[in-house]
Amino acid sequence: MLLAGLLLAGAGSVLAAPDAQTLLRRSDLARGGDLPGLAWEVRLVNTGSGSDGEPPMRVAVSATRVASLAEVIEPQSNRGSKMLQVDRNMWLMKPGLKKPVAISPRLRLTGEAAIGDIAATNYAKDYRATLLREEAVDGEPCYVLDLKSANKQSTYDKIVYWVSAARLVGVRAQFFSLSGKLLKSATFQYDNTVQAGDQRIAFVSAMQIDDALTDARTTLKYSKLRVKAFADAEFQPDNL
Repeated sequence: MLLAGLLLAGAGSVLAAPDAQTLLRRSDLARGGDLPGLAWEVRLVNTGSGSDGEPPMRVAVSATRVASLAEVIEPQSNRGSKMLQVDRNMWLMKPGLKKPVAISPRLRLTGEAAIGDIAATNYAKDYRATLLREEAVDGEPCYVLDLKSANKQSTYDKIVYWVSAARLVGVRAQFFSLSGKLLKSATFQYDNTVQAGDQRIAFVSAMQIDDALTDARTTLKYSKLRVKAFADAEFQPDNL
């Protein structure tokens, strides 16, 4: 019922802006947040400054409403490394370690992508949203949200987030440090779909992350998306 209500809220005029936090929660669905069980793969490719010799990375992701698990498939040098996120806690396990190590989602994974960028997106849990303005992106009316970190385990301190008024998905983002310095920007595409209850919704197919000062870029491509039920034991640190 919540999903249906949010979809109806998004179908109206841009002038009838919904509550910012509700809008943020709805946009999370298209990036794996607050859905009961999904699996997908992400392929990450780096270009521009500093990318020489850094091979593409492929990661398998499993996610529920409260947890996500990412396992590196490629390159071979990182194969088998796992990153588990449960609520606001995150651990790393890789070949050679005796037990999982607590980590921050802010740690660099590859190129411009942080570990938190590939986990299921739950911005509504990690940020407090306020509506800044309405603005078009490539001719598409959007709500511009100011997201301020609500806890120390968020990937960024502040995000400015453009959410399509009609599609209710994030189309552009700017990521800032605590001091207000622009770190990176991102754009999103949604050519995948997924079943959520009785609704079929758009799901992210590509995320492009650009460094604010150089031409360094990391492109994430999402594929092999499927709805899947997971046992709780699959998201226990002791089982990594």
